[in-house]
Amino acid sequence: MKKAVLIAAAGAALLLSGCKGKQEENAVSIGLLHSLSGTMAISETPVRDSEMLAIREINEAGGVLGKKIRAVEEDGASDPATFAEKARKLLEEDKVAAVFGCWTSASRKAVKPVFEELYGLLWYPVQYEGMEASPNIMYMGAAPNQQVIPAVDYCAEHFGKKMYLLGSDYIFPRTANRIIKAQLADLNGECVGETYVPMGYLDFSRIIEEIKAEKPDVIINSLNGDSNIHFFRQLTNAGISSDKLPVMSFSIAEEEAAKIGVENLQGHLVAWNYYETTETPRNEKFVSDYKSAFGDNRVTGDPIEAGYIAVYMWAAACEKAGSFDVEAVRMAAKGLSFTAPEGTVTIDGANQHLYKQVRIGRINDKGLIDEIWATPGAVKPDPYLSTYEWARGL
Repeated sequence: MKKAVLIAAAGAALLLSGCKGKQEENAVSIGLLHSLSGTMAISETPVRDSEMLAIREINEAGGVLGKKIRAVEEDGASDPATFAEKARKLLEEDKVAAVFGCWTSASRKAVKPVFEELYGLLWYPVQYEGMEASPNIMYMGAAPNQQVIPAVDYCAEHFGKKMYLLGSDYIFPRTANRIIKAQLADLNGECVGETYVPMGYLDFSRIIEEIKAEKPDVIINSLNGDSNIHFFRQLTNAGISSDKLPVMSFSIAEEEAAKIGVENLQGHLVAWNYYETTETPRNEKFVSDYKSAFGDNRVTGDPIEAGYIAVYMWAAACEKAGSFDVEAVRMAAKGLSFTAPEGTVTIDGANQHLYKQVRIGRINDKGLIDEIWATPGAVKPDPYLSTYEWARGL
């Protein structure tokens, strides 16, 4: 605990001095742009923490190009318009060399034109719906062929092809479900229901009754934020457990599981590229360092690890380029590899997404996730699903 307090204090000092970074020759400023308030804070705050951990480690090792990293932090407040406003501030006023942040596709879409206009570089840490490849974004999370599509294939093989689609009402769930419906058609499956709810939605009683009536083989869940807490608690209260009706989720990792409660999640499924339980030598150290920094009760997870990866890969690209210039860093990042907690990841030079191994997991009685299926190795990112005949026209 003493160590955690010291690190937290050091992090606070780092943030407080961040705005001075652009004026100091021995420092380089970067932006951290996450929801530290609102419905998405449950997911985004831990990602910020992992980025701070990476910054501290890099600084302790000598920094980047002889300069210490200073973080300038802004709160996107779970609101896309606020994300766009804060992104502009970070680039125009704070003159940051790069920004690490966003979670929802709505927030990413809101800041994308800002980064393209001002030619900044966003390192985005979360799986998403694909159909995008901006020169001003580095995509550290899964493309749909590295999460959504393998998860649906797994569910069709192991549970059945009647699926109920439930999601928050914004870009990722709607686009992901459009992909899933095309995939189901190719599998001779059936979408028996499709429902979207506002961010922060609380009352799922009517939806759960509809799910009962439609009798799907599996629920495909793309809810985001604290709506997941209410959905799974109400699902449990309705007598629906994982052995009766499994739920495959795309935005629940270990941090969310801890808040939802293992009694509501045990046996349900998730699809990611990394879990705290992933067995690699690098992950053992990452988990230990993260818990030492923020407390033994904290857990890691896929977006947390992706945020950590992002800072290290940006630093490596700067070193390779010999510069903090956005274009030089972007070019240097092409083909760059990093030994990450999940395994070796490589930036695809054509689309700035990562090669990543796909992992499907089941939530256990400790709230951690046991890997139950994985691809043999890292999968090439295909954000536009150009290799799937059934996806043409999407």
